[in-house]
Amino acid sequence: MKLITGNANTKLATDIANIAGVELCETLVTRFADNEIWVEIKDNIRGEDVFLIQSTCNPANDNLMELLIMVDACKRASAGRITAVIPYYGYARQDRKPAGRSPISAKLVANMLEAAGVDRMLTMDLHAGQIQGFFDIPVDNLYAQPLFVEDLLSSPMISAGNAIIVSPDAGGVPRARAIAKKLNLDIAIIDKRRDRANESEAMNVIGDVKGKQCIIVDDIIDTGGTLVKAAQALISEGAEEVEAYITHGVLSKGGAQRMEKSALSRLVITDTIPAPENKVLKVISVANIFTEAIRRVHHDESISVLFE
Repeated sequence: MKLITGNANTKLATDIANIAGVELCETLVTRFADNEIWVEIKDNIRGEDVFLIQSTCNPANDNLMELLIMVDACKRASAGRITAVIPYYGYARQDRKPAGRSPISAKLVANMLEAAGVDRMLTMDLHAGQIQGFFDIPVDNLYAQPLFVEDLLSSPMISAGNAIIVSPDAGGVPRARAIAKKLNLDIAIIDKRRDRANESEAMNVIGDVKGKQCIIVDDIIDTGGTLVKAAQALISEGAEEVEAYITHGVLSKGGAQRMEKSALSRLVITDTIPAPENKVLKVISVANIFTEAIRRVHHDESISVLFE
């Protein structure tokens, strides 16, 4: 088994390698003067089971291209099998056509990965489950849910006995319900709507949150604008405190700073994307779960048992 990393999230890749007891392959990833990417894998990987660790986070295009070139380098070096370990799958929110002449970029990325030579993909909390069907190769979608549940069980919010799980929209209800079931809690839903074009988004809370400790769960936080509004809506409905557990902390355009000024008391994210320093942020590592998944893929063992 060989582990290779790009530049997107070297800390997570190093943590995975340390837990697995395997050294990362020596890899040279540089740029020419015109910004073209150059990759050279220094170690012999002929016939090896290769795992390429690379989130396609910001800068998404650079990290995606770097991954594709690394896959091609491994293929031309006669790797036995190439698994793309993509903790955060960029372009996942472009999973359908919202307008007549718009792309389905999540499918395009899947095509590019397969064309480059990826034999299998390992990722976490895909924005839309149907993205697995965009691939004609095996895709293992891991879940951050066990990590969040473990952290919540030691949280003062749960021990206080008045916590409630909140889905920030209707689409996230299955995720919220799954965590609520593990913790034996009720759920509430935030219904977002615009009555007229160019009007601000209205946040309607469905469920009783008065005097409750609210825990918002979601898969992605980008700029954080919607989360800030959701937290304020819950406080306006009488919630005592609001926290959020979100898998992928994109936090673009000042998202981290926006959290500091919001009604959130704490934001818990994972390290699928490198996280900035912030006083309201708590980062939970996914290194252990990815290490175990990589080990199971390497030995042809079941992945689903990790979440039963």
